Amino acid sequence: MLADTLYKPRPRRTRRFRLPRLLHALISLFLVWSAIETYSLSNHFDRIDRAAEYQDHAMPLSARIFIASIHWNDEEVLRSHWNNAVLDLVRALGPDRVFLSIYESGSYDNTKGAIRELDADLEDLGVPRKVVLSDVTHEDDIQVPDMEKGEGWIDTDEGERELRRIPYLARLRNQSLQPLEELARDGVVFDSVLFLNDVVFTPGDVLELLDTNGGDYAAACSLDFSSPPSYYDTFALRDSHGNGHVTHSWPYFRSSTSRRAMKVLAPVPVSSCLICSSIPTIFLHLTPHPDNYRS
Repeated sequence: MLADTLYKPRPRRTRRFRLPRLLHALISLFLVWSAIETYSLSNHFDRIDRAAEYQDHAMPLSARIFIASIHWNDEEVLRSHWNNAVLDLVRALGPDRVFLSIYESGSYDNTKGAIRELDADLEDLGVPRKVVLSDVTHEDDIQVPDMEKGEGWIDTDEGERELRRIPYLARLRNQSLQPLEELARDGVVFDSVLFLNDVVFTPGDVLELLDTNGGDYAAACSLDFSSPPSYYDTFALRDSHGNGHVTHSWPYFRSSTSRRAMKVLAPVPVSSCLICSSIPTIFLHLTPHPDNYRS
């Protein structure tokens, strides 16, 4: 009787509700942490924006910049933004300190007409340049005999042999770089190369990119947003550890080193990024005689 009186089994509901309580605590902790981080980042970004209003990204007076660009079916963005932005950028850098190379590749719209208008304005500014308007279309490039589909082509699962995107773009990009070799033979060399393609940008964007890390870098790429906040060109981007993107939106990177830099809007160390194609701007230090290369 005494044993029966003293024995009190532990209520089972304590264990039953232990896991939900722990889960609720973790969720609450996560929400608090997210709110604190969001508030901290917001304040940090505001300070950076205010500081940027007074920051001078002027290039050294002796720096010479080679600007390369390729275009295809870009009439709308050229007329609405790009042409004027390029003219403003050239004025900011100095018409006598740049060379502009534009390669247009068989557009179906009136991209050629828009580039001709830009060419006339560049002439008025006295900008050294080379403008190539090609009549060879992408359709022409893929309509070749099978025996000529060698390097740069790939066999698909459907049994077709298709032109690979990267070698195709690299060939066009190298066309825009051709004046580098021609000018080097005449003793004209440049400190840096700027790839500037078919996206909306401001001269301030470019000057800030050129000033990345005080100019101490091999290559600097901007992020390309087609539908913000989703990053667009993900296939070439690799973080500081060589990993691909972990998310299409913030904070994008898997590596803690890259992610920490992204969170404070510092230059993000990466192992690769897209050189040419459709990103806003790229700045690259080159030797006087660069070899052709793929991005």
